[in-house]
Amino acid sequence: MEQETAPERKPPLQRKRFWQNDMEAVLGIMAMLLILGTVNVMSSSFVTAEMRFDDPYFFLKRHLIATVVGAVACLVFARVDYHFWREWMPIVFVLTLGALAYVYGFGVEVNGAKRWLSLPFMQMQPAEGAKIVTIMIAAASLAKNKHGGKEIGILGLVNPQYLAILMLAALVYIEPDMGTAAVVAGVPVILFVFVASLKKYQIFGLAGFVAALGALFIHLQPYRLQRVLTVWDPWSDAQGVGYQTVQSILTVGSGGLTGMGLGVGLSKYAYLPEGHTDFAFAIFCQENGFLGAFAVFFLYTALAVYGVRIANKASDIYGQLLSFGIVILIVGQGICNMLMVGGAFFVVGVPLPFISYGGSSLIFTMIAIGILINIGLVGERAERMREQARYEEELRETAPRPHVGLRLVKK
Repeated sequence: MEQETAPERKPPLQRKRFWQNDMEAVLGIMAMLLILGTVNVMSSSFVTAEMRFDDPYFFLKRHLIATVVGAVACLVFARVDYHFWREWMPIVFVLTLGALAYVYGFGVEVNGAKRWLSLPFMQMQPAEGAKIVTIMIAAASLAKNKHGGKEIGILGLVNPQYLAILMLAALVYIEPDMGTAAVVAGVPVILFVFVASLKKYQIFGLAGFVAALGALFIHLQPYRLQRVLTVWDPWSDAQGVGYQTVQSILTVGSGGLTGMGLGVGLSKYAYLPEGHTDFAFAIFCQENGFLGAFAVFFLYTALAVYGVRIANKASDIYGQLLSFGIVILIVGQGICNMLMVGGAFFVVGVPLPFISYGGSSLIFTMIAIGILINIGLVGERAERMREQARYEEELRETAPRPHVGLRLVKK
């Protein structure tokens, strides 16, 4: 008589995941944005490149060089422990300060502004690096106070670290580049508001002070005030100050739901100024429609979600703050650029990361992604070590203990 055998138990079903971890998700999102950006740079710039340089691939070649350099830099920064940059921050700060000062004195001048260093294969903009450096400085300063158990009040903004941030922002401002200077100083202030123990009236007071300071700087240059005023009604001066905003709105709207088709957009033919740089997203919308715009918006949202997940799993406060700062920097610039292209924000020189043409912006954004990935890797390693320690502790608690008692001994 055959014995009945128990049915084999199948292993529990495991849900398949598109990403193995949050770091792979961030890397994949960056790769998709890079592909979209490269295609858009080619499509939005070939007319301008042919007219200015007699080479339709002029901007594309430089974009590809920046992409390769950025990819290498991203991998390097992803492998270097992010605490290393905290230890060497004084040297990094001095180098950044020196680069900004050198640009102001001897930089390449374009349209009345000195913002670039001339390198053999491209022009580098140190202000883009200053964005990351100021986030590192702010994160280190705030983490030190938090780790020491200090309650950070409104006077926490008055310290040597934030004074150093102010120095970098001032050098960027006098290039002149008010938009980038606002980013350099603004992200550290946002981090401070998140960490500090501020009351509601202090938050509103700080917001009012920042708004008043911004209004002062806007009034210092008449063209800035005109840009702000034209946001309410750009058609009031459609051939003057409001021209760029009007053309941008028309470009976005003409794409409809699915777009005119890749390379078919008309606004690149000298209708929309800076159609491959600050207003590259407008050309993207015209050729890919609202569906393409939604895809880009979705990718930025996903990047924010996974970036916050990495921040929550960081191994220390410094890593958390640095992650949040990087997410605010990249996604915040994306939001500002999209609002500007849609006519809901005044024209400011903030590119759309990965989509707009700009070698320096692309390289330093990829460096920021590399730092974010490293924070996730270090946090994951620390979590594995904690789990291993808990497992070993459980083994020690459940292990049989040696018998302790009286024992008869023969004499």
